[in-house]
Amino acid sequence: MVHSEHNRSKNSGGFAMIILGALLLIIGPQEAIVPKSLSVIVWVAGIGIGGLGFYLKFFRNRAKQG
Repeated sequence: MVHSEHNRSKNSGGFAMIILGALLLIIGPQEAIVPKSLSVIVWVAGIGIGGLGFYLKFFRNRAKQG
């Protein structure tokens, strides 16, 4: 098929990972939701998950094309 690559789904879950990372960054400093001892871990996880989602959504396909 000529257009098989064009018709393939491009959903990699990147956008969902960006949203999850943003939510972790929002709830990280709130002591009512996350204990104070885990807030730094939640911040690092939010940055890591959001960064990975950003890479999957915006940069992974550009690296293959170029």
